[in-house]
Amino acid sequence: MSTPTSGLHLHTRRRWVADLVELVSSMRFAISLLTLIAIASVIGTVLKQNEPMPNYVNQFGPFWFAVFDKLNLYTVYSAWWFLLIMAFLVVSTTLCIVRNTPKMLRDMRSWRENVREQSLRNFPHKAEWASGLPLRDNARSLAQRVAGSGYKLKVIEKDDAVLISARRGAANKWGYIFAHSAIVIICLGGLLDSDLPIRFQQWFGGKTPFAGTGAIADIAPQHRLGLGNPSFRANAFIPEGATTTTAVIPQQGGVYIQELPFAIELKRFIVDFYSTGMPKLFASEVVVHDREAGKTFPATIKVNEPLIYKGVAVYQSSFDDGGSKLRLAAYPMTGVLSEPFPVEGEVNGSTQLGSSSGNEYTIEWSGFKVFNVENMAEAGQDVRAVNPNQSFNEKVTAGLGKQLGSAARPDANKDLKNVGPSVQYKLRDKTGQAREYHNYMQPVQLEGAWVFLTGMRAAPSEPFRYLRIPADENDSVEEWIRLRAALADPALRERASHRYAQQAVPANRENAEAMRDQLQKSSARGLEIFAGDGSQSGYMAVSRFLERVPASDQEKAAEIFMKILNGSMWELWQAAREKAGARPAEQNEKNVRFLQLATNAISDAAFYGAPVFLQLKEFEEVKASVLQVTRSPGKNIVYLGCLFLTLGVFAMFYIRERRLWIWLKPDGQGGSQALMALSTQRRTLDFEKEFESLKAQLAKPA
Repeated sequence: MSTPTSGLHLHTRRRWVADLVELVSSMRFAISLLTLIAIASVIGTVLKQNEPMPNYVNQFGPFWFAVFDKLNLYTVYSAWWFLLIMAFLVVSTTLCIVRNTPKMLRDMRSWRENVREQSLRNFPHKAEWASGLPLRDNARSLAQRVAGSGYKLKVIEKDDAVLISARRGAANKWGYIFAHSAIVIICLGGLLDSDLPIRFQQWFGGKTPFAGTGAIADIAPQHRLGLGNPSFRANAFIPEGATTTTAVIPQQGGVYIQELPFAIELKRFIVDFYSTGMPKLFASEVVVHDREAGKTFPATIKVNEPLIYKGVAVYQSSFDDGGSKLRLAAYPMTGVLSEPFPVEGEVNGSTQLGSSSGNEYTIEWSGFKVFNVENMAEAGQDVRAVNPNQSFNEKVTAGLGKQLGSAARPDANKDLKNVGPSVQYKLRDKTGQAREYHNYMQPVQLEGAWVFLTGMRAAPSEPFRYLRIPADENDSVEEWIRLRAALADPALRERASHRYAQQAVPANRENAEAMRDQLQKSSARGLEIFAGDGSQSGYMAVSRFLERVPASDQEKAAEIFMKILNGSMWELWQAAREKAGARPAEQNEKNVRFLQLATNAISDAAFYGAPVFLQLKEFEEVKASVLQVTRSPGKNIVYLGCLFLTLGVFAMFYIRERRLWIWLKPDGQGGSQALMALSTQRRTLDFEKEFESLKAQLAKPA
């Protein structure tokens, strides 16, 4: 037997549930959810999604990276809170449909025949007229006119009157039903194609992302998703001549390996470029192997022309290097050695490299491009042209900034040219520190001189700064490498200083020997300062040295110092050529220009930070195709939802519901009186015109 208290608790519980259902199914709750989804979509559009985590660290810094990571802003559309909002929207809209659809359907079938004469007189759009026809005849005539205007009607007999109830555009309410149903259908399709199926396998199937490295075949089963996975969006990387039966699904904590119901073999990858260097066309010629059905067939996958087989769509996403074979020459950048030694590598692989100082380095080959289009327009001035009013230190700093700048000039007029192949790699020391390099294979012409470009950056967020090594008469870097090695050799510096002093002071000059001895010491000291002591070299070392001179004498001292240095560098170059068995260089404009650029490059090489310069000599290109492999059963559901949404919007905006009542009663003289009222949910100018037209049509004599 229930007590009054238990009945009160039951009533309170029911009331609480009713209030919750009322809130969840209310329009304000649905609008709030849609607002949150719109904000999340804006974030997902502005902030690039599923990028490598280091990119976000470089962009936002460690603090904000951690904050945004906690909020899952890097994977908005698969974040738990976004999926929860979508689920609540589905529940809210479904409850709204369940609550309101029966009432709408009843209202669509209802004739609203309980209306009274007095209530019709209160309508804004009403009209009255008298007719000489008897009540029944007038009712029959008006019913025919109303039906002829496109209305469905019902004639209701009252005690002493006749009511004609008519309606038109009742399908307007289907618009609300279709539009709300479309939201539910689209959300369900979106949830089905989201990460929700993978999350269910994580929660209930023991699946975990794989965060290590190694061959795909060796990855454990808990990191693999089987053929039964209902929905996925994965990437497949296939070099030419290779075959894959799996694809990779990137996750924030690692990757999943998705098994495919067929194997894809890449026969050939085709890529064509615009003159700007942008890809114009890329496509993959593949062979599909279906071992289960014993079927093999060729196919071509292009952008916007996917391969669809067994419910899986394969799209052409992008392309990459598939492990091109590289053969390079490594030229020493430190010490007195100048002879190169061979280095071989494979893109996406690594090569061990020793150095003369005993340090071990690892070369990580990260990229190779056969086709490089650069803006080679000249800037109109020499890289070392500076303001004569600047101090020597400012001149040096300005010169270094221009020399170690971009490979192309963004502020110049465009002159796009293909400058040939390039290789990109990281040089990592035994402590794990790495610098990244970008070297072009062939010399390019910049500001009237042919130079080899080798770029360096200390972090991925930085742009490359390019060292410009002048090409010699054989279009190689060997002459510059010999000069750099000669500068590091004290014996050759001493020989060059002696030759410079002998050439600069004539033998018949008074005190010639004393002057030669003094000039030789100055030359040797200048070369020693320029060569540096390991911590600082080049023009920066010269600038530091000249800072000791009184400010009033710095300009004159700098002019004398540079004159001695240039003459000494010329003799050093001749000594290096003599040691290599080459004939002396003629002192002409071309060779003087080469020596100037070579001296600048030696100075700038202090910032290069590598024990060797790697010059690409030969390569064997291997292309790779990056395919996006998707299974999206929710796609058709979303299409159905879009159809419902289109029908719903059309019904709501282009179908207007109208209700018409005509109350007929006898006038006591053998005739009858008519009272017409017309209503609609949206009063527009068209409705006003329709009312006037209908009133005129019904009120005219039969």
